[in-house]
Amino acid sequence: MVKIAVAGGTGNVATNMLKTTIASGHHDITIFTRSAPTKPHPSPKVTYQQVDYSDLGGLTATLKGFHTVLSFFVVHLDVDNVAQKNLIHASIAAGVSRFAPSEWGIASNSGVSSYDNKDYIASYLASLDSAGELKGMQYCLFQPSIFTDYFAHPYPLEPELITWAFFVDFENRRAMVLDDGMQPIVLTAIQDDANILAKALDDTERPWPRVGGIRGCRTNINELVELGKKIRGGEWTIEYLKSEDVAKGVIKSSWIPPISHPTIPEGEQEAFSKLFIVMFFRAIKSGAWDVSAEFNERYPDYKFMSAEEYLTKAWEGKP
Repeated sequence: MVKIAVAGGTGNVATNMLKTTIASGHHDITIFTRSAPTKPHPSPKVTYQQVDYSDLGGLTATLKGFHTVLSFFVVHLDVDNVAQKNLIHASIAAGVSRFAPSEWGIASNSGVSSYDNKDYIASYLASLDSAGELKGMQYCLFQPSIFTDYFAHPYPLEPELITWAFFVDFENRRAMVLDDGMQPIVLTAIQDDANILAKALDDTERPWPRVGGIRGCRTNINELVELGKKIRGGEWTIEYLKSEDVAKGVIKSSWIPPISHPTIPEGEQEAFSKLFIVMFFRAIKSGAWDVSAEFNERYPDYKFMSAEEYLTKAWEGKP
């Protein structure tokens, strides 16, 4: 059993990612919050702690005695990476053993602008390590690619997870295909991500890998479309995009998957939705959805849900 601090732990992704760890009762977990908590956590193993991420000294004092720090910041809202950099330096000063920056998505250097701060922090940690300034603190970039759950929208198996339609829209039986549709992509159910994170937190004897890829299943856009047709039936509308258009920020399609998320102001959702699909198709083209498999190799007996298994279950009986 170790003490774990979670920054951004009240957010939607963190709440789902921590479910297995909390249910296990193996660790004492403290969720850091910027505002005072209004009620206790339902688990006796979880507490809340109000912190000021701009106060490096106070943050360091709070982190004394913690073994592991997990960050779930919404990185594009962390201006100049001040909060996460302070969290890193406070963790080092407090003698924290393991640190996971806010990743939980596709591979580094994806070209997705809202993920630029993830790349900055990954580079920053590598620079600190090269300079010998981590003082023995390990770090790991947890990268499960994209949650399979999004393709079950609006019926993800984890109903508390905020989802929206992606470029293969199972609900409305339509899809966008980039070029020949053969680009490899990795999808991982957030339930599997939560289980792997719990295993990694329990595994205190072995150092974490610097890059912690998690491959639920490896597929491509064409296979995902065919899976949609198999599961949902009916007539599908398929539109093809050219990567040269996407590179210019142009999406020649009759529809754009609308993104609705609490961090996106209502008046900006249409523009953000277009930018999002452009950036994600660029990331697919560059291979950023094809994450590595370090945690699959570390836990070879773990059985991941395939896209077919997950989506068949999610869409069973749905209109």
